[in-house]
Amino acid sequence: MSATQAFSMHGVRKAFRFFTLEDVSLQLEHGQIMGLVGPNGAGKSTTLKVLMGLLAAEAGEIRLLGHAMPEHQAAAKAEVAFVSDDMRLFQHATLGWHMGWVASMFPTWDAGYAAQLLKRFGLNAEQPVKGLSSGEHIKAALLLALARRPRLLVLDEPTSGLDPVARHELLAEFMDVLRDDSRSILFSSHNTVDVERISDRISFIDRGRVVASSDRDDFLERWRRVQLRTHTPAPDLPEIVHCARDGGLVTLTVDGFDDDFLARLGEPVQQVQRMSLEEIFVATVMHSREARGL
Repeated sequence: MSATQAFSMHGVRKAFRFFTLEDVSLQLEHGQIMGLVGPNGAGKSTTLKVLMGLLAAEAGEIRLLGHAMPEHQAAAKAEVAFVSDDMRLFQHATLGWHMGWVASMFPTWDAGYAAQLLKRFGLNAEQPVKGLSSGEHIKAALLLALARRPRLLVLDEPTSGLDPVARHELLAEFMDVLRDDSRSILFSSHNTVDVERISDRISFIDRGRVVASSDRDDFLERWRRVQLRTHTPAPDLPEIVHCARDGGLVTLTVDGFDDDFLARLGEPVQQVQRMSLEEIFVATVMHSREARGL
């Protein structure tokens, strides 16, 4: 593992009765944010739990902040914070009690930063957890993680189940927090809009396999939808992952678009359209399933 990497996973496998995480390879540089995107049941949570040592991999190599996992997970986890949508705080305790409890376990706890986050998130230390809304509960868990000043923050579907207003508010606050410091973040979601807003690097996972991983801007630049007017067979070029015909209108989904592609196309182009990350994700997953015969 490079000294510049926050984590790396190579050839990781974890099998269950009806699901297998197979040959997962991912890596993230320090100071970057990775969005891990996949449908429900794709293996996002399993990947994060294996990375964190909460599940034992059956094959492959994992290093977390330079430490081999799971052999040295205690040393690694001292500088890693994990937040998921199913985390539950003690209902009858206050947020302030939780802050004191976490501070007693982690010497890196930053009380001044925690106070700033309380104000930024609109929370009150005297507030009992049982009175928090879903959005406030997630903000409280995020506060407890961030105030430790972790080198790596791992977020498993933190906006799942929130209404659109609460999700927008949380992401806006979260993006403000990210400007405070340079930390590495692994962020899983099935919501491509959330991931696109905050990620430097994006990885797609489907049915237990990573099907694509690249810089966000690279994804957005190399994918296009190209429309032609022709009655001849569509060109056979490796960049074309899907072709749809409606009479004389042919729509090509292209992975690897550039000026050279248009030159090799050999057909008059009617329109070239950029694709959203959601459209790119769907096209990548469907092309992968077709290639795997699924």
